[in-house]
Order: sequence, then structure tokens, then C-alpha cells
Amino acid sequence: MSQIHEQASLPGCPGCEEPLESGDLFCGACGYDLSAVPAPPGDRPTAAITVPAPSAAGRAPAAPVEWPSASETDSSDLPAPTHRPADLPGTDSGGRPLPTAVPAQGPAAVRPAAPEAVRSDRPDDGPEGASGDFELAAPDPRTAEHAAAAGATGGKVCVACRSGRVDTDGYCENCGHAQPRERDHLERELDSVAAVSDRGLRHHRNEDAFAVSSTALPDGSPAVVAIVCDGVSSATRPDEASAAAATAANEALLESLPRGTHPQQAMHEAILAASEAVNALAQEPGHAGEHDPHRHQNAPACTLVGAVMAGGLLVVGWVGDSRVYWVPADRTGPPARLTEDDSWAAQMVATGLMNEAEAYADERAHAITGWLGADAYELEPHTASFKPDRPGLVVVCTDGLWNYAEAATEMAAAVPSDAYERPLHGAQVLVGHALDGGGHDNVTVALLPFAVPSPGAGSACGTT
Repeated sequence: MSQIHEQASLPGCPGCEEPLESGDLFCGACGYDLSAVPAPPGDRPTAAITVPAPSAAGRAPAAPVEWPSASETDSSDLPAPTHRPADLPGTDSGGRPLPTAVPAQGPAAVRPAAPEAVRSDRPDDGPEGASGDFELAAPDPRTAEHAAAAGATGGKVCVACRSGRVDTDGYCENCGHAQPRERDHLERELDSVAAVSDRGLRHHRNEDAFAVSSTALPDGSPAVVAIVCDGVSSATRPDEASAAAATAANEALLESLPRGTHPQQAMHEAILAASEAVNALAQEPGHAGEHDPHRHQNAPACTLVGAVMAGGLLVVGWVGDSRVYWVPADRTGPPARLTEDDSWAAQMVATGLMNEAEAYADERAHAITGWLGADAYELEPHTASFKPDRPGLVVVCTDGLWNYAEAATEMAAAVPSDAYERPLHGAQVLVGHALDGGGHDNVTVALLPFAVPSPGAGSACGTT
């Protein structure tokens, strides 16, 4: 009964707030069961929260405690300064007091923040920023120590931050920047031959490869070798195919030439050795297509072109559409292309079905009909021997270059005048010529200056 009495003493119904009379068990307005209302606790130790009475406008008044609003202007009618966290006293993580700043007064209140506090997306407009250069922060001594450690251990230093060591995965351990692949740009120069290979501007990797070397014939006279290979992009692992072919052909020539093998026969055998090296890639264990019965239908593949200067002869050999050009050193004689492409366009011209302009304008022009690889229909190494009667420059290149200088006269015009004396510089200029033209493909070129004892009339000519 005590509970009922306490409920009857409620000022109003909990359901509809209708006034109640003493002893009511149910609300007369809504029928609320007053016996279900729990008894209030006997002790209320916390302070009661009073709800302010509604104002005349029907809205509750502002809270009793308000943060003072910042003034819009100070005594000088200038905008009031905004305080930064650094303006307040405190300590850093080491317990040292933070620097305090005196609030700016007067005109100083509108000065911009210090340059070191905010970095703009563009240089300052003032005279000091007129150069358009951003001032770089002082080097972090920790990265300097990192760079010294990398150099001391013989590690490769990052090309981006110039301080971190590059890990085995090709990423900088300091800034995480991915490093360019070693084959993205390669240069090599010997006494009488130079080569440059570049990834180009459109490909994600360099699928070309080259090898340059020199040896001696049995009589002691020099023999110079240049091999250039172009991976077939539609095949699997084209970069491995070109590297394997270039290495195998070069090693075969360095083995056979000192034994007295005729250079043209040595070139033929070198192409066969390169073919075997590329074919072996399709049989290597540990690759995804190892047990695929159709793996030979898209096996690693590449083209090959090479040149050997030995005993007064210039011997060239090729499979595919990489080329060799001859450019007379004095430019008095006409230049010449010394190879014929294994391509759809070349076949159309050879069979008389199209002239050269029509064939090379066709979208199928650069489809190759000969290559090195396990899926090649038939291997037909081409070799030719020439005996130039005057000094000249031998240009050995992939289609990444000759696409921008296809005719022999165009190639000769692209070759710098001092390339005979400076073959590496000449190769660099030719690669730049291809990149300036668009760099749609990998670009590789080797230059071999050909010297003869006494110049005469005529140009390079073929021999059987």
C-alpha cells in the first residue's frame, strides 16, 4: 500500500501529465496504471538539474556558462590577432618549456605567418621569391648518416633522396622510392665500338639488349663485335629473350673468331647459338607455363642483328627487323642499308604485290616473319659480307631508332658529323633523336667506326 500511496501523491500522470487526485489507481484521462510506476529512491545525493523556465519567445535561455566570444577588432580597429598553440606556455616531450610569444600589437598583428611555418604552393611574390625557386629545408643529419653508411657498405644510393640505401627489391630504405631498373638506360664504350640502350617514353621496361666486345684474330689483327636484340613484346619474357640471345651470340663469336673461323661463318653459328639460348627459356623449370602443352605458341622471342669488323671485312647477320646501316665517314658517298627485314612489308615488296610506300603504310607493315624463339616456324639466319673501300660508320639498331629515320639518307642525316671520332656521343645523339620523335619503343643502337688503310672511290658493296 505504501507504493500506491506514493504513486497517488504524484503531481501528474506519467503518461499524459494530467493532474491526479490522491488515491487514484488509474489516470482518468489516459488510463495509465499508476501502480506500475516504480517508487522514487529514498536518497538523492546528486544535485537536481533544474530546467529553466521558457522565455517569452518560447526558447530556453542561454546556458549559464558561456565562453567569451573573440572580439572582431582591437583597440586600434584592426582585426584581433589569432593565438596559435605555440603562443601558450607549456613543455615539450622532453620537459623543456615551449617558446612563448608576445601577442602582436598594432600593425604587427596583420603580418603574415613566418615563412618556415607555412609553405605556399607557389613562390613568394616579393623580390626574394621572384626566382620561382622553393627554398629546400636543411638536410636531416639522420639521412646524412644513412647516406654515409650506404656509401661505406658499398650499397646503391637512392636516385630520389640521394641518401637512402636501395634494398634488394629495388626500393629505397629511407624514402621508399622505387629505383629505375638497371636496363632502363645502358651505355657501353670500348676503343672501337659504343652502344646505348634506352627504355623509351612509352614502355614500362626495356626489352632490348646489346653486347659489344673485341678480340683478336689468329694473326693478331683486331676483331670488333656488336650484337643488338629486340624482345618481341607480344611474347612472354621478351626482356629475358633479348638478353639471352645477345649474350649467347657474343660469346660464340668471341670463341670462334680467335680460332680462325671465317667471320661470316662465325656469325651464322652465333645466330644459331642465340636461337638455342632463347629456345631454352621455354623449357626452364619454375615458370607458370612449364607444364602447359601450348607453351611454345607464345614462347620467349626476340630479333637479332649483329656486325663484325675483322680482316678488312664487314660481316652482318640478322633475323627479324633490326637493321644495319652504312654511313661514309666523309659523307661524300651515299649511305646504304645492309639488311633486309623479316617483315610483312618486306615480303609484299619482294613478291611485287606492293611498292615500298604502299607496304610500309599498311598497318601490318611491322609484323615480323622471322624471329628467335621456340615458336618460330623456321629459323633462317641471314648473313652478308662487305668490303668497304673507305672509312665509314656502321649503325646497328632496333626499330625503336629506325622508325624515326627509316631511309638510309634519313639515318645518315640523324648521325652527328663527329660520330666517327666519338661513337658513344653519336649513339647518345641517335637515341635522343628517337626520344625527341616520340620514343614509342625501346631504343638501342651500336656504332662501329670502320677504318681502311687507304680510302678509294665507291661505297660499301656486297660480296658473295
